[in-house]
Amino acid sequence: MSKESPYPVEISLHKKSRLLSLRFSDGASFELPCEYLRVFSTAAEVKADPAPVTGKENVNIEKIEPQGQYAIRPIFDDGHDTGIFSWKSLYDLGKNYPQNWQDYLARLKAVGYERNTDPSTERRIKILYFSWLVNKLGKQTEEMILPPSVTNIESLLKLLRVRKSDYAAMFEDKLIQTTVNKQFSESFTRLEDGDEVALIPTSPTPPATPNA
Repeated sequence: MSKESPYPVEISLHKKSRLLSLRFSDGASFELPCEYLRVFSTAAEVKADPAPVTGKENVNIEKIEPQGQYAIRPIFDDGHDTGIFSWKSLYDLGKNYPQNWQDYLARLKAVGYERNTDPSTERRIKILYFSWLVNKLGKQTEEMILPPSVTNIESLLKLLRVRKSDYAAMFEDKLIQTTVNKQFSESFTRLEDGDEVALIPTSPTPPATPNA
């Protein structure tokens, strides 16, 4: 008897972060950028073109349509909708993402294309502090202009940890629940201009700090 191929047990589209999260029956999980899925589309016209797909840095998936019990069809916001991604193709794209992406970047370099990944405008966010964070920091809110290196919740918490090392323990991932625009967020949730980020302690007891 042949071993059953892995199949998705959870498929989640995170439109704000432009990510498709996949969890498979064998325990493997992947977070695949929409750009990656677009440039590696299974559509015949994409696979037949020897030139790399370009200009998809900000592409998103509008919706996902199931194709029976074996595949999905992502509808991209640039109009592309002919790629049928089987469970096997999604698994392979997830498993081989690091190497596939490096190969893609090499192909872009070979044709002289440079990806536009830097924010084109200033990104200003508002941070809301709750519970003991208010007492520790002495403020309920602050506005912050994000440096280019801070693109998501994970990198924001990292910035807060290094900005004032005495308070680094307060911003450990396991101690903070985050929301973005009043929606629960993940570490990979993308941050954009005008976002409102709430930092909510998960424990009633704060960690020890120098001025505790």
